[in-house]
Amino acid sequence: MSDRSYLVAGLGNMGYQYAGTRHNIGFIILDAWAQASNIAFQTVRYGDMATLGIKGRQFHLLKPSTYMNLSGNAIRYWLNELDIPLENLIVVCDDINLPFGSIRMRTRGSNGGHNGLGNIEEVLMTRNYARIRLGVGHEFYEGGQIDYVLSPFSPEQCLELPAIAERVRGGIQTWALAGSQRAMSELNAPANPTEKAQNQ
Repeated sequence: MSDRSYLVAGLGNMGYQYAGTRHNIGFIILDAWAQASNIAFQTVRYGDMATLGIKGRQFHLLKPSTYMNLSGNAIRYWLNELDIPLENLIVVCDDINLPFGSIRMRTRGSNGGHNGLGNIEEVLMTRNYARIRLGVGHEFYEGGQIDYVLSPFSPEQCLELPAIAERVRGGIQTWALAGSQRAMSELNAPANPTEKAQNQ
């Protein structure tokens, strides 16, 4: 078992019709990381994967191809295939209960009604894995949740996504190199006065 290898799973749905949507922010974050690191994703079993090394650690960036509601199957397979311990798994996903731009990292917890997290919990038979939830807002009418999360970000929000992606990338590296408490201190603090006001 390699305690210096990490599986970073960004949740989303494969297919051009889902690209750039709120539900795919996990994919967006990993795509930005790969681009910044000048590495490419390769199609593998149950998804696309890119691998990079940082200070003696190996980060395996996984975009499951199993669709959001079956993300656990891909994650379980690659944890086993790469012999990565559960404590070295971190999942990146959207959260409609947080305002856009907010970031929350936890090392365990409930799925909060998120179908992807719910499936991971069911397949892995535990809630004890790290996750980073990214706020996508909740500006929809009653019954409009599905249409909302499957719609694209606004042009103004798209301009903010690169900074969010960079912050998440830094937080994940801190998690691996310095521990979860340090990473949560970095990621869970408001990034700017606007976010601070939204969370009050």
